[in-house]
Amino acid sequence: MTKVFRVDPRDPDERYLQAAAEILRSGGLVAFPTETVYGLGADARSDAAVARIFEAKGRPQDNPLIVHVHSYDAVPALVRELPSRAEVLMYRFWPGPLTLVLRKSGILAERVSPGLETVGVRMPDHEVALRLIRIAGLPVAAPSANVSGRPSPTSPTHVLRDLDGRIDAVVDGGPCGIGVESTVLDLTVVPPAILRPGGTTREDIEEVLGDVVVDHPVQTEGDWAPRSPGMKYRHYAPAAQVYLVETGADGSDPLARFAEEYHIRGLKVGVLASSERCSAMGERVERPGIVWIDAGSERDLASVARDLFDNLRRFDDLGVDVIIAQAFPETGMGLAIMNRLLKAAGGRVLRGED
Repeated sequence: MTKVFRVDPRDPDERYLQAAAEILRSGGLVAFPTETVYGLGADARSDAAVARIFEAKGRPQDNPLIVHVHSYDAVPALVRELPSRAEVLMYRFWPGPLTLVLRKSGILAERVSPGLETVGVRMPDHEVALRLIRIAGLPVAAPSANVSGRPSPTSPTHVLRDLDGRIDAVVDGGPCGIGVESTVLDLTVVPPAILRPGGTTREDIEEVLGDVVVDHPVQTEGDWAPRSPGMKYRHYAPAAQVYLVETGADGSDPLARFAEEYHIRGLKVGVLASSERCSAMGERVERPGIVWIDAGSERDLASVARDLFDNLRRFDDLGVDVIIAQAFPETGMGLAIMNRLLKAAGGRVLRGED
């Protein structure tokens, strides 16, 4: 059984963090909360410890990990050079949901970013995470603490559902605040490239750096090394088949129509829609065999992002066969939401004209 250390996220009991830190120092695996999602931590300097992450998650061996630190001073040892624009971003956005891809030094385990000359580094904005890393006294490699390909965990319940018995401990610091992973920004290319949109928006980054590009890989399989988590493989997916639904050119709302079509085929259907869409459907959301989940308001995309993975997992609990998910505007946090929904759907998009 996996040990559970329950702590106050604002003032965690150092006895529990000491116990968790000792597990990390001895080569074990500890799940812990961050402001984005729960991470599955191991000593980033140890190939054996990092290998346990891949084994526990069932993670593809070429999918790189992000290294978490507790202070700015910890970064120079991890990288070959620290460009001035990286320092500007660190002091502007750290601690926070921004991962910077830099050229790595030789201190890290090769398995952290296999086949790459780079590594992603970030400082999480969560008191539990920062204190745990500081007490452990080492850089912590930590992908999301879930079975690979599943929706990322935003609560300790999600972690235990996927990994109980596979990892050594979970530090239970309650639910995560942002709900989607950090933005990954590659600073080794010109212009800088967002490899994975996340909790720091493109607009915020461009206020500091000017124009950046968003890297949308078109190839999801084959012999190529992804430069960031979330680029190559199927991610964030519940058990049910997911379809992302875009409105028609005439502005029509096809969510209910597609839900009805799949329901007629004898399938239990889940619909993930905004508060506004759910309200517009009125009594139609009560139809037997079609389950509607309110994703949050289109005017508050941060709340949609915060609850996204939990909502996808709720559909698993409800036993639906198909999920029809609404598309959202790709501005602000909408870029991260759409990235996750497209990955969960495996690129399957239904349009109003279909």
